[in-house]
Amino acid sequence: MRDDSHLPSALQGLRLPMIASPLFIISVPELVIAQCKAGIVGSFPALNAREGEGEHPLLDTWLTQIKEELDRHNQAHPDRPAAPFAVNQIVHRSNGRLERDLEICVKHEVPIWITSLGARVEVNEAAHSCGGIVLHDIINNTFARKAIEKGADGLVAVAAGAGGHAGQQSPFALVGEIREWFDGPIALSGSIATGEALLAARAMGADLGYTGSPFIATDEANADQGYKDMIVESGADDIVYSSLFTGVWGNYLKGSVRNAGMDPDNLPQADASSMNFSDGSSKPKAWKTIWGSGQGIGAVKSVGPAGAIVDRMEKEYLAAGRKLAAEFS
Repeated sequence: MRDDSHLPSALQGLRLPMIASPLFIISVPELVIAQCKAGIVGSFPALNAREGEGEHPLLDTWLTQIKEELDRHNQAHPDRPAAPFAVNQIVHRSNGRLERDLEICVKHEVPIWITSLGARVEVNEAAHSCGGIVLHDIINNTFARKAIEKGADGLVAVAAGAGGHAGQQSPFALVGEIREWFDGPIALSGSIATGEALLAARAMGADLGYTGSPFIATDEANADQGYKDMIVESGADDIVYSSLFTGVWGNYLKGSVRNAGMDPDNLPQADASSMNFSDGSSKPKAWKTIWGSGQGIGAVKSVGPAGAIVDRMEKEYLAAGRKLAAEFS
């Protein structure tokens, strides 16, 4: 039994030490609920809950749905309660919904807040006001220090190979440098698609793995079938690292770039000034069929339920642990 007593209570007692990362457009209540029921932290970006002008906030409706369904599960299965859920807030200044979404998350006492694209004191204070914890995603040690200085409780270290917006540093270097000064919770992102990778993440000093791309190829994901199939059919060689599509460097499926009529090996660059979250989107409509993915998708062999991914990774994680224990005994 692993010792997680040093972690905040929201991150203790998970079936696997793992957070399902919030996937743009793809993460919806059905996927989050399935992830939590499977025993890992499920999450979604607040901006995925879109609504027309004047409509009741869809984020409020989603949070009610998630909480009620997980409560029903816990009452029916007290021996295997669901893991808590997380909401991702894009704190970039162009996110015109941020203040309203913060109020809704406080109202629902969201237990885990994942913040991206800028660390802001007032966001951390809002989370703490309702008993939540904040994990801020970063791509280097400098940003990690800034996030903790501004009141984040923990970090998501987004290393090379992660899907969507990703850093370029080796996970060994990134986690190692942060652990020299920070003893709080760290989740590692970057090709954590197998139980062996999850065990390796913990061995190098991370507390949790942060897994996204495998959950695209699931029944519950709000993704085009072609996207799911491309995840299954692709591997690490099929990923391109580019800033063109959002102004921030990230990893994408080469096949989707080709299908959009571009050469994935000869893409121009863009800069952060092209980011715009005022309408809930970080992508111009022209790029809506450019599909993000991490390098770990070679482990994904078929489309199926989200719970099956957790089942597979648990078996791999435990088997890898037994193998190492035998070698070092």
